[in-house]
Amino acid sequence: MDNAMTFETRQSPWWLILMGGILTISVGILLLANPIKTTIAFAWVLGLYWFVQGIFVLVSMFLDRSAWGWKLFTGVFGIVAGIFVMRHPIASAVALPAFLILFLGIQGLISGAVQLLLAFRGGGWGMGIWGALSIIFGVILILNWTTPSTMLTFIWVVGMFAIIGGIAEILQAFKQRRVVSGDRHAAFA
Repeated sequence: MDNAMTFETRQSPWWLILMGGILTISVGILLLANPIKTTIAFAWVLGLYWFVQGIFVLVSMFLDRSAWGWKLFTGVFGIVAGIFVMRHPIASAVALPAFLILFLGIQGLISGAVQLLLAFRGGGWGMGIWGALSIIFGVILILNWTTPSTMLTFIWVVGMFAIIGGIAEILQAFKQRRVVSGDRHAAFA
């Protein structure tokens, strides 16, 4: 077989996927149990990440001078944003879900408009109905993106998705473990 055409992919170890699933479920439970404190903690961690990432980008600017203007901008912006979020974690914890809700609302409008256009070009009734629902959903989100109930509901939905995603990760880890174990036993047979 031609080596240029052979692609080999390496999977993460099963136990790493398992740990990620457990962590994801833990985050989901925290978001459901105490959404406000958990969101504030996430905002602070995000600020710390942006701050450290901004420093790394500035350091990389001196090691690799290509696109130095962009690196300078993103590095300084990351540091400033990180400091702001760490100094104002409560305001950031309110702004982050609100921004995501607004983003999803805008995305719903755009997606719905595209689906309606495709429906009129022969995409069918199903696509037209889905497009109309997307637009309605987008409008509802845009009109309510700053209400506390919408933000809390959004955080709960993220928490539920985290739990479901974590369970899926754990199942995938055990499935991968069985496959790897089976491969080892087959190699020794």
